[in-house]
Amino acid sequence: MIKGKTAVVTAATVFICALFGVLSAVGFTDTPYELKLHILYQLQLPLALTATLVGAALSVSGATLQVVLRNPLADPGIVGITSGASLVAAVLLLATPQWAENYLHYILPVGCFIGALATTFIIYKLARRLLGSSTAVILSGIAISTLSGAAIAWLYLFSDANSLRNLTFWLMGSLYQTTWPILVVGAPLVIAALAFQFSNASKYNRLYAGDVAATSSGVDVHKLTERSLVACAVAVGAAVSMAGSIAFVGLLVPHILRLLIGHNNRLLLPLCALVGASLLLLVALCSELTRAITLPVSMITATLGGPLLIWALLKGQLR
Repeated sequence: MIKGKTAVVTAATVFICALFGVLSAVGFTDTPYELKLHILYQLQLPLALTATLVGAALSVSGATLQVVLRNPLADPGIVGITSGASLVAAVLLLATPQWAENYLHYILPVGCFIGALATTFIIYKLARRLLGSSTAVILSGIAISTLSGAAIAWLYLFSDANSLRNLTFWLMGSLYQTTWPILVVGAPLVIAALAFQFSNASKYNRLYAGDVAATSSGVDVHKLTERSLVACAVAVGAAVSMAGSIAFVGLLVPHILRLLIGHNNRLLLPLCALVGASLLLLVALCSELTRAITLPVSMITATLGGPLLIWALLKGQLR
């Protein structure tokens, strides 16, 4: 098991290198200085901020959901939070009237948050009615994801060719869709949600002992669970509004880190933020350096994440 200080230094180093790599990628092009500045501030910097915020939001939210729902499979995508946000985003992208398109950068983050919060509330209530079992949470999330996917499929029938292409690429995840107005609205939501989860890391540790032990130690389990779910919905909703639907990050990163550093959430949650941000920054850097084609982020994260998660599961079983 890697020691905490070593893990923090390593993750911080990778994050800083990836961040500066994305920001300096413009330097490899033979372009005038003024154009380089324009590309840096209008393209590279929003790209770097989007990757950082989205990676941190998905990773930390995944780790929090796995603790408060007592389910190692809990993830914003599997549980259904991402699908609810994606459904509202798809409706807004396809059905927003022309006169309101100038305000879409304000409407989109709020709409994604409402969709994420609504699906979180439904899943939580369904799981409570089914005695809160781990299976109930996953099945509720699968049901919500299936319904949301069906609704999005129906929307495809009423889309023109250009809208269909944009929606398909956006739903598969893209770090290039964000503009400064969307970041201005979405970034504070992500930061506030992450701050709440970091501040409750010690309480999350007490949940490992069970509800009775956590309650006897002074934790209001019901209130903590509800507020944590809202924080995850805020973070994921804002992340979806900035980068679309990105798979596997919220499931993969916490599992890998628990295998390496243990289950202490006071260390785990900040490291999840660093590693999740670094992962998406590396994806962005690869895309910037190749410049041949812009690949959907979910395709890359799923391709890399699947084998890594299988390895993590096997290592966990061997210990």
